[in-house]
Amino acid sequence: MKKLYASVLAGVLAMNFLAGCGGNDNAAGGTTAAESGSALSAETTQEKRAEETKAAAGETEEDKVELLIFAAASMTETMTEIAEMYKEIKPGVEIVYTFDSSGTLKTQIEEGADCDIFISAAQKQMNQLDITADSSVNTDGLDLVQEGTRFNLVENKVVLAVPDGNPAGIETYEDLGTDKLNLLCLGNEDVPVGAYSIEILTSLGILQQLESGSKITYGSNVKEVTTQVKEASVDCGIIYATDAFSAGLTVVDEADKDQCKQVIYPAAVLKGSKNKEEAKEFLDYLTGDECRAVFEAVGFTMAQ
Repeated sequence: MKKLYASVLAGVLAMNFLAGCGGNDNAAGGTTAAESGSALSAETTQEKRAEETKAAAGETEEDKVELLIFAAASMTETMTEIAEMYKEIKPGVEIVYTFDSSGTLKTQIEEGADCDIFISAAQKQMNQLDITADSSVNTDGLDLVQEGTRFNLVENKVVLAVPDGNPAGIETYEDLGTDKLNLLCLGNEDVPVGAYSIEILTSLGILQQLESGSKITYGSNVKEVTTQVKEASVDCGIIYATDAFSAGLTVVDEADKDQCKQVIYPAAVLKGSKNKEEAKEFLDYLTGDECRAVFEAVGFTMAQ
């Protein structure tokens, strides 16, 4: 009898021990089925809400469009501001800019760089990519501009800018041919601002004089020229009115139509664009009143 009682007691103790171990497992970090289901449900709900929020904002991965825009360096400030404005009305379109001299951008496009829109600071660089342009300019017969999308966007002015205080006392383009000038900064001849500068100096009959007197230094684009003037590394520089405004420089003279041709910025969608419709919509937006205000605030005028 004692043996039977001992066996029953041992069995009961063993069952209690096993039950206790199971309870400890849960206490040590295990979860019940109800708890697991609740956690999964909460996680699924959060993911669903996040997806709904993105969809409502037009930011689903399927709808997101990356618009690649190559624009002249002189448009850096205005186009950056416009991209922020465009984000408000087209949240599903991400604007990605490349700013540089129009010549450099043209070369990159010609060599196969991905680009949806090209905005040049002169007709020459656009013409070199446009099959409808004169063959004397488009010498390689390139056909990279989407037909029917090219138009003249804005016009700029070519100005003579000086550092703060104008230490050299230069007041006009004609002063560049006098002893007032020690060093003038221009854009390289293969970039639009440089080509316009050469036109001005040639019309004044002083280009060779300045070159032979080592009075000219160069920048690879208009921003580099602007920086040299801003830092007073030179007596003056020939840049665009918009760059002078953005840099807070003093303008002492402005080229007229007899000194250089009109500074027109053409824009177009490129044939290689993967987002032609979105690119056309953005170019249309650039011609609206909101963008006009941004352009005109820094000295651009809308092209006729």
